[in-house]
Amino acid sequence: MIAYAQGEFVQGVIGKFVDIIINPLIIILASASLLVFLYGIVEFLFQGNNPAKSSIGKQHMFWGIIGLFIFIASVGILRIISNTVSGPQILTN
Repeated sequence: MIAYAQGEFVQGVIGKFVDIIINPLIIILASASLLVFLYGIVEFLFQGNNPAKSSIGKQHMFWGIIGLFIFIASVGILRIISNTVSGPQILTN
């Protein structure tokens, strides 16, 4: 009985931590990487005549895609860990 109650408590604390801190952080950082990617597209398109600024736009697009990949992968990893440890109810969006 006590072990079950402790398990529910730990699961509740982890769930609140993920809901309050991790999920908003992932959304904010993924949005930032999307903005970097879109800014790179704008730089690339509007500075096509200038090769130096065009290459900076390409770099922004590249790092924006890398950032998006990292955050999508982190969500997947968190879901795998969550499902392994306590079932699929912690990360529900």
